[in-house]
Formats: sequence, structure tokens, C-alpha cells
Amino acid sequence: MQMIHDLFKRRRSIRKYRNDPVSREDILKCVEAARLAPTACNTQSCRFFIAEGDLKNRIVDECLGDYPVPNGWAREAPVIAVVATVRNILTHTIGGGLRKIKYEELDAGIAGEHFVMQATELGLGTCWIGWFRKKRLKKLLNLPTGWNVQSLIVVGYSAETPPEIERIPLDDICKFGE
Repeated sequence: MQMIHDLFKRRRSIRKYRNDPVSREDILKCVEAARLAPTACNTQSCRFFIAEGDLKNRIVDECLGDYPVPNGWAREAPVIAVVATVRNILTHTIGGGLRKIKYEELDAGIAGEHFVMQATELGLGTCWIGWFRKKRLKKLLNLPTGWNVQSLIVVGYSAETPPEIERIPLDDICKFGE
């Protein structure tokens, strides 16, 4: 129990990266962790596109930049993982519509968190990005029509030790009732 708790405590949003490349083996470990994440009705709807080098820089220039907040710092990282989902008609459209729950977003969030926690265990830093030009990104990457981009995860080795973050006390976020 303590090992996973320590891992949760170490995970931070990193916005300063070293130049060091990230091995394909480590990226595949992160994607494998995401692949094992539970999904609504086991649809296994999550897909990952890994961008490196010039393509990663084009994503920063054309899809992030200052939209709507400056995310140019993402250029420093060697990898951007694009997290997408493939819509399941029954679960995501009908079930989600009836329940008013966006199951594909939940699926992507769970898979993405598996990805970042595996990255943390490997000594990598990550940062989620939710503000980007989705249509431009899909076109730039030539993603299949059925892929719905949910978020980006920037990946690399941290250039600094992130500060401890003060958290709301446990008693303020958890209540029990009988």
C-alpha cells in the first residue's frame, strides 16, 4: 500500500523538461498501463498517438501556442501523447445520453491517469493539456475519422524538482454517513 501511496505523492504536473530523449520502451510501458485501464462496458475505447521530434514541435506551434493560455513550454519535452477515444454507439452514445455521462471522457481520464502514473514510476514527468485546437490537431496527425481527441499528455524528464503541493485536509473532502 505504501509504495502506491508514495507514487501518488510524487506525481506532479511538470512544465520544465530536460533535453534527454525518452525511450520507446518506456513510452510503450506507459501505453501498456493505459491499455489495462478499465473502460465503460469494457469497450477498450482509448487510443494513443505518440508525437516526437518535428511533429511534436508542429503540435506545439500549430495546436497549442497561446491557445487560450501559453503552452509553449511543451516544446521542451521530447514527447507528446495524444489521448483519443473511439466512440462506442451503445455505451458512449446511447448509454451516455440516457445517463448524461460522457463515458468516453471517463475512459480517457482513467487510461490517461494509468499512463501518467506509470510514467511517474519510470522517473518521467508529465503534464496534462486540455486546451488545444482539436480540429487542427486531428488534421495535422491525419487521425482516423472515428478518433475523438480528448487530451494531450506531455512526457519527459523533469528539469527541476517540483515543489510539494499543499492539499486540502482529508476531513474536508470526505464525509461518512449511515
